[in-house]
Formats: sequence, C-alpha cells, structure tokens
Amino acid sequence: MKFLNTIRIFLAPIFCFFIISPVYSYTERNTAILQVMDKAAGKTQTITAPIGQMIEFEKLHILVRSCKQSNPFDAENFYAFVEISKSDNSKIFSNWMDRNNPGKRPVQNADYDVWLVRCE
Repeated sequence: MKFLNTIRIFLAPIFCFFIISPVYSYTERNTAILQVMDKAAGKTQTITAPIGQMIEFEKLHILVRSCKQSNPFDAENFYAFVEISKSDNSKIFSNWMDRNNPGKRPVQNADYDVWLVRCE
C-alpha cells in the first residue's frame, strides 16, 4: 500500500501537467492576404497569395509556403511562412510573419514593407 501511495505522489504532477498544459492547434489555410507598401510611391496594396505559388508585385517575388490560423477558441491570430526576393533574385526575407505582432520579424527593405493581414 505504501508503494502505491509513493507512485501516486510521483505520478500526480506528471498527470496534472498533461491535463493542464495548453494544446496549440492551428488550421492550415490555402491563401495568404498580404499588405504591401511601396515606400517611394507611398501606396499600399492588398494582394492575395495562394500557398505555393510565386506572386509578382512590382519588383518583388513573393512565395507563401504556409499560412495558419490559430485555434478559433483562442485570440485570433494568423502566421505565414513567406519568402520574398527582388527581381534580381536577391532574397530579402525568409521567415514566419505574425499578424498580431508584425514588428517581431519585419521585412527589412528600403523600398517595401510587407505584412500579413490574414489567412483564408
């Protein structure tokens, strides 16, 4: 009996960890909606980028590899893995974008700003 109580004492925190720990689930979407700003012209434009298809916008080539929506029961957020290069094939961005935190991993470019609006 003492052995069973000892096992319960050790297993209880492990069991509670798995019951209480949050489960992160994401819904994969087929399209990313991006906002692109041409800094020189002062114009912004919304573009639709299907997953896996190269989109050309002025001097930019934009490829969205993945677009995910957070669990609908949590605060709504969207994440997209985006690769952006210029027409001379110089890559200027290859990372995850976070809609609710666009300054976390910004596109560092003198000519353009790009940010994620949502996934559909």
